[in-house]
Amino acid sequence: MAGVTLQGVKKRFGEVEIIKGVDLAIDEGEFCVFVGPSGCGKSTLLRLVAGLEEISEGGLSIGGRDVTRVPPANRGVAMVFQSYALYPHMTVAENIGFGLRMANTPRADIERRVKAAADMLQLGPLLQRKPAQLSGGQRQRVAIGRAIVRQPQVFLFDEPLSNLDASLRVQMRIEISKLHQDLAATMIYVTHDQVEAMTMADKIVVLNGGRIEQVGSPLELYHRPDNTFVAGFIGSPKMNFVKARVARADGQAIEVELPGSARIALPSRGAGAPAGTEVTLGVRPEHILIGQAADASLSARVSLAEHLGAETMFYVEVPGAAPITVRGDGLARERPGDSISLGLRAAACHLFDGNGRTIVNGALA
Repeated sequence: MAGVTLQGVKKRFGEVEIIKGVDLAIDEGEFCVFVGPSGCGKSTLLRLVAGLEEISEGGLSIGGRDVTRVPPANRGVAMVFQSYALYPHMTVAENIGFGLRMANTPRADIERRVKAAADMLQLGPLLQRKPAQLSGGQRQRVAIGRAIVRQPQVFLFDEPLSNLDASLRVQMRIEISKLHQDLAATMIYVTHDQVEAMTMADKIVVLNGGRIEQVGSPLELYHRPDNTFVAGFIGSPKMNFVKARVARADGQAIEVELPGSARIALPSRGAGAPAGTEVTLGVRPEHILIGQAADASLSARVSLAEHLGAETMFYVEVPGAAPITVRGDGLARERPGDSISLGLRAAACHLFDGNGRTIVNGALA
C-alpha cells in the first residue's frame, strides 16, 4: 500500500478546464471517497490518478514516487470500472488471472493468487463459470478479484455499484468495506451516492465544479460543513435551509429572526455577523422536533407524509420559507393538511452567510 499526493493538479480538454487545481493527500491504508454531483470532475480526477488521462498541470506521487508522467501499467494501481469489463468467453478464473498472464507471471503463481482472491471474495465454487452464468454482484466481485491479484499499491473504484439493484448495492458496500479491512490497502472510490460515501469512507473529498469544497471524515462533514453546498450534499434527506436575518449579535450569541417573527439565539463561539445581515439557518430533518418545546418554534402545515416503517418523512410548508423536511417517528400520526409546530434547538442549528459560507456550526458533535 502507498499514500497518494496531488499537488496543484489541473486538467484541461482544449480550452475547457475540468479540474481546477486540486491539492490532496491520501494516507497509506486510507479509504478515500470522491463524491459530488454529476459533472463535478470526480471520475476525471480518478482517471488522472490511474494515468488514463494526462495531467495538464501539477504533480502526482504514489508512495513518495513522482508518477505524473509514468504510464498506467507502471504506477502500481489497479482500477475497477463501473462496467464489469469481463471477457465473456473466459471463465471466472481466466478473467481474474488475465492481467497476470499478460505480464508473463509464472503459472503456479497465477493459480495461487487467483485461488486466494477467489476465497477472499467467496468465488471459489464459481471459478469455472462464464460471466453469463453470474449475477451482477458476482460479476463485480470477479472484477474486484482481477484487481486484487495484481497486488497493487492503490485500488481505484469508479462507481462500481451503480449497475446493481438496491439490495445488491448494500451487500457489495459491506463486502468492499470488509475487503479494505482485510487488505489494509489504500483505496480511492468514486461515487455520486453520498450514502456510500458516509458508510464506507475514512476520508471524504467533496467536489464541485472541478474544485474541492471540503475534505474530512464523514462525521466532520456531516456536523461541521464549511458551506451550504457541503451541508446540502452530505446527508439524506439533505439539510433544510431557512432564510433569516440577524436581529442582534454580541460576543456570546447571534440572535436571528425567522419567518413568522420567531427568534432563536445561537452560540457565536467567536463568530460574528452585524445586525440586519441576511443569513441562512440550516437544520437537519432529524434535529427538528414535532410538537415539542424548544429554543424556537415555527408553525407549519403537513403537505406530504412518507411512512417508511422505522421512521416517517414529513414534507411541511412554513409561511415565508421554502418547504422543510422533517424526520419523525415511524408511529407518527400526523397527516397531510394537519397543522403542526416545529421545535428548533439552538445546538442543532447552523448559520451561513450570504455567500453560503459557515458562520457557526451546530454543537451536537
